[in-house]
Amino acid sequence: MKRHFSMLREFHLADWFTLGNAFCGTGAVFASLRFLQDGQISYLLLGMALIPLAFILDALDGRIARWRKTHSTLGRELDSLADVISFGVAPAALAYACGMQGGWDWLVLSFFVCCGVSRLARYNVTAETLAGEDDKVPYFEGTPIPTSLLLVVVLAVAAWQGALGPQLWGGVWQLGPWQLHPLVLMFAVSGSLMISKTLRIPKP
Repeated sequence: MKRHFSMLREFHLADWFTLGNAFCGTGAVFASLRFLQDGQISYLLLGMALIPLAFILDALDGRIARWRKTHSTLGRELDSLADVISFGVAPAALAYACGMQGGWDWLVLSFFVCCGVSRLARYNVTAETLAGEDDKVPYFEGTPIPTSLLLVVVLAVAAWQGALGPQLWGGVWQLGPWQLHPLVLMFAVSGSLMISKTLRIPKP
Protein backbone atom coordinates (compact mmCIF):
# COMPACT_ATOMS: atom_id res chain seq x y z
CA MET A 1 0.00 0.00 0.00
CA LYS A 2 1.37 3.40 -1.00
CA ARG A 3 1.67 5.95 1.76
CA HIS A 4 0.19 9.43 1.67
CA PHE A 5 3.47 11.20 0.84
CA SER A 6 4.81 8.57 -1.55
CA MET A 7 4.99 11.14 -4.39
CA LEU A 8 7.45 13.28 -2.40
CA ARG A 9 9.79 10.32 -1.99
CA GLU A 10 9.86 9.96 -5.78
CA PHE A 11 11.32 13.45 -6.23
CA HIS A 12 14.95 13.69 -7.28
CA LEU A 13 17.37 16.23 -5.84
CA ALA A 14 16.89 18.53 -8.84
CA ASP A 15 13.12 18.52 -8.27
CA TRP A 16 13.57 20.08 -4.84
CA PHE A 17 15.50 22.95 -6.39
CA THR A 18 12.63 23.34 -8.87
CA LEU A 19 10.16 23.54 -5.99
CA GLY A 20 12.41 26.14 -4.39
CA ASN A 21 12.06 28.13 -7.60
CA ALA A 22 8.26 27.95 -7.32
CA PHE A 23 8.45 28.88 -3.63
CA CYS A 24 10.39 32.06 -4.46
CA GLY A 25 7.94 33.01 -7.20
CA THR A 26 4.98 32.53 -4.90
CA GLY A 27 6.72 34.59 -2.23
CA ALA A 28 7.21 37.41 -4.75
CA VAL A 29 3.48 37.43 -5.50
CA PHE A 30 2.63 37.57 -1.79
CA ALA A 31 5.19 40.33 -1.25
CA SER A 32 3.52 42.35 -4.01
CA LEU A 33 0.15 41.94 -2.34
CA ARG A 34 1.58 42.92 1.03
CA PHE A 35 3.09 46.06 -0.48
CA LEU A 36 -0.29 47.02 -1.93
CA GLN A 37 -1.83 46.44 1.49
CA ASP A 38 0.73 48.20 3.71
CA GLY A 39 2.63 50.43 1.31
CA GLN A 40 6.01 49.45 2.78
CA ILE A 41 8.62 49.51 0.04
CA SER A 42 10.64 46.81 1.80
CA TYR A 43 8.02 44.20 0.88
CA LEU A 44 8.18 45.17 -2.79
CA LEU A 45 11.98 45.05 -2.83
CA LEU A 46 11.88 41.67 -1.07
CA GLY A 47 9.57 40.31 -3.76
CA MET A 48 11.88 41.58 -6.47
CA ALA A 49 14.91 40.05 -4.74
CA LEU A 50 13.23 36.63 -4.77
CA ILE A 51 13.16 36.52 -8.59
CA PRO A 52 16.98 36.40 -9.00
CA LEU A 53 17.01 33.67 -6.35
CA ALA A 54 14.40 31.77 -8.35
CA PHE A 55 16.59 32.23 -11.43
CA ILE A 56 19.58 30.70 -9.62
CA LEU A 57 17.53 27.73 -8.42
CA ASP A 58 16.14 27.26 -11.94
CA ALA A 59 19.67 27.13 -13.34
CA LEU A 60 20.85 24.75 -10.64
CA ASP A 61 18.06 22.22 -11.09
CA GLY A 62 19.06 21.63 -14.70
CA ARG A 63 22.73 21.29 -13.85
CA ILE A 64 22.00 18.89 -11.01
CA ALA A 65 19.70 16.79 -13.21
CA ARG A 66 22.45 16.49 -15.84
CA TRP A 67 25.10 15.77 -13.22
CA ARG A 68 23.07 13.02 -11.58
CA LYS A 69 21.55 11.88 -14.90
CA THR A 70 18.05 12.01 -13.44
CA HIS A 71 16.04 13.59 -16.26
CA SER A 72 12.34 12.76 -16.03
CA THR A 73 9.02 13.84 -17.48
CA LEU A 74 7.90 14.80 -13.97
CA GLY A 75 10.94 17.04 -13.55
CA ARG A 76 10.33 18.77 -16.88
CA GLU A 77 6.70 19.47 -16.03
CA LEU A 78 7.65 20.70 -12.55
CA ASP A 79 10.20 23.04 -14.08
CA SER A 80 7.67 24.56 -16.48
CA LEU A 81 5.04 25.05 -13.79
CA ALA A 82 7.57 26.69 -11.47
CA ASP A 83 8.79 28.96 -14.27
CA VAL A 84 5.24 30.13 -15.00
CA ILE A 85 4.95 31.30 -11.40
CA SER A 86 8.41 32.83 -10.94
CA PHE A 87 8.99 34.34 -14.38
CA GLY A 88 5.43 34.86 -15.60
CA VAL A 89 2.91 35.57 -12.87
CA ALA A 90 5.35 37.07 -10.33
CA PRO A 91 6.85 39.73 -12.66
CA ALA A 92 3.33 40.71 -13.76
CA ALA A 93 2.24 41.00 -10.11
CA LEU A 94 5.31 43.11 -9.30
CA ALA A 95 4.58 45.39 -12.26
CA TYR A 96 1.00 45.83 -11.07
CA ALA A 97 2.24 46.64 -7.58
CA CYS A 98 4.61 49.24 -9.05
CA GLY A 99 1.66 51.13 -10.50
CA MET A 100 0.80 49.53 -13.84
CA GLN A 101 -2.85 49.25 -12.91
CA GLY A 102 -4.66 50.78 -15.90
CA GLY A 103 -7.04 48.79 -18.04
CA TRP A 104 -4.56 48.57 -20.92
CA ASP A 105 -1.87 47.56 -18.42
CA TRP A 106 -4.02 44.63 -17.33
CA LEU A 107 -4.34 43.45 -20.91
CA VAL A 108 -0.62 43.75 -21.60
CA LEU A 109 0.39 41.97 -18.39
CA SER A 110 -2.15 39.20 -19.05
CA PHE A 111 -0.79 38.88 -22.60
CA PHE A 112 2.72 38.56 -21.15
CA VAL A 113 1.70 35.73 -18.81
CA CYS A 114 -0.18 33.91 -21.59
CA CYS A 115 2.89 34.18 -23.83
CA GLY A 116 5.00 32.63 -21.08
CA VAL A 117 2.55 29.77 -20.64
CA SER A 118 2.43 29.18 -24.40
CA ARG A 119 6.23 29.33 -24.65
CA LEU A 120 6.71 26.67 -21.98
CA ALA A 121 3.99 24.41 -23.37
CA ARG A 122 5.58 24.56 -26.84
CA TYR A 123 9.00 23.76 -25.41
CA ASN A 124 7.66 20.71 -23.57
CA VAL A 125 6.03 19.43 -26.75
CA THR A 126 8.97 20.07 -29.09
CA ALA A 127 11.93 19.37 -26.79
CA GLU A 128 12.22 15.71 -27.72
CA THR A 129 11.93 16.51 -31.42
CA LEU A 130 14.61 19.21 -31.27
CA ALA A 131 16.98 17.15 -29.12
CA GLY A 132 20.00 15.70 -30.90
CA GLU A 133 21.75 12.38 -30.39
CA ASP A 134 23.12 13.56 -27.05
CA ASP A 135 19.52 14.19 -25.87
CA LYS A 136 20.21 17.91 -25.55
CA VAL A 137 18.09 20.65 -27.12
CA PRO A 138 20.50 22.78 -29.21
CA TYR A 139 18.50 26.01 -29.19
CA PHE A 140 15.45 27.80 -27.84
CA GLU A 141 12.64 28.87 -30.17
CA GLY A 142 11.90 32.34 -28.85
CA THR A 143 13.43 33.81 -25.72
CA PRO A 144 13.29 31.62 -22.60
CA ILE A 145 10.81 32.80 -19.98
CA PRO A 146 13.53 33.38 -17.31
CA THR A 147 14.65 36.38 -19.39
CA SER A 148 11.81 38.22 -17.64
CA LEU A 149 14.36 38.66 -14.86
CA LEU A 150 15.55 41.68 -16.87
CA LEU A 151 12.09 43.23 -16.51
CA VAL A 152 12.24 42.77 -12.76
CA VAL A 153 15.66 44.45 -12.67
CA VAL A 154 14.15 47.49 -14.42
CA LEU A 155 11.30 47.53 -11.89
CA ALA A 156 13.74 47.21 -9.01
CA VAL A 157 15.74 50.24 -10.21
CA ALA A 158 12.51 52.22 -10.55
CA ALA A 159 11.40 51.19 -7.06
CA TRP A 160 14.81 52.05 -5.60
CA GLN A 161 14.54 55.52 -7.11
CA GLY A 162 10.98 55.99 -5.88
CA ALA A 163 9.51 55.94 -9.39
CA LEU A 164 6.31 54.13 -8.41
CA GLY A 165 2.63 54.85 -8.90
CA PRO A 166 2.16 58.38 -10.30
CA GLN A 167 5.95 58.78 -10.56
CA LEU A 168 6.39 55.68 -12.72
CA TRP A 169 8.82 56.23 -15.59
CA GLY A 170 7.09 57.34 -18.77
CA GLY A 171 4.03 58.68 -17.01
CA VAL A 172 0.56 57.52 -18.03
CA TRP A 173 -1.53 57.86 -21.19
CA GLN A 174 -5.31 58.04 -21.29
CA LEU A 175 -6.38 55.95 -24.29
CA GLY A 176 -10.13 55.86 -24.54
CA PRO A 177 -11.73 54.63 -21.33
CA TRP A 178 -8.52 53.10 -19.93
CA GLN A 179 -5.06 54.16 -18.88
CA LEU A 180 -1.77 52.85 -20.24
CA HIS A 181 1.64 53.23 -18.63
CA PRO A 182 4.20 53.19 -21.48
CA LEU A 183 6.63 51.24 -19.29
CA VAL A 184 4.31 48.23 -19.49
CA LEU A 185 5.12 47.92 -23.19
CA MET A 186 8.40 46.23 -22.25
CA PHE A 187 6.23 43.31 -21.08
CA ALA A 188 4.49 43.27 -24.47
CA VAL A 189 7.87 43.11 -26.23
CA SER A 190 9.15 40.38 -23.89
CA GLY A 191 6.02 38.28 -24.39
CA SER A 192 6.18 38.64 -28.17
CA LEU A 193 9.81 37.54 -28.23
CA MET A 194 8.97 34.46 -26.15
CA ILE A 195 6.45 33.15 -28.67
CA SER A 196 8.57 33.87 -31.73
CA LYS A 197 9.25 30.81 -33.93
CA THR A 198 11.87 32.52 -36.07
CA LEU A 199 14.08 33.71 -33.21
CA ARG A 200 16.51 30.93 -32.25
CA ILE A 201 18.79 31.26 -29.24
CA PRO A 202 21.56 28.68 -28.67
CA LYS A 203 20.95 26.68 -25.51
CA PRO A 204 23.98 26.50 -23.17
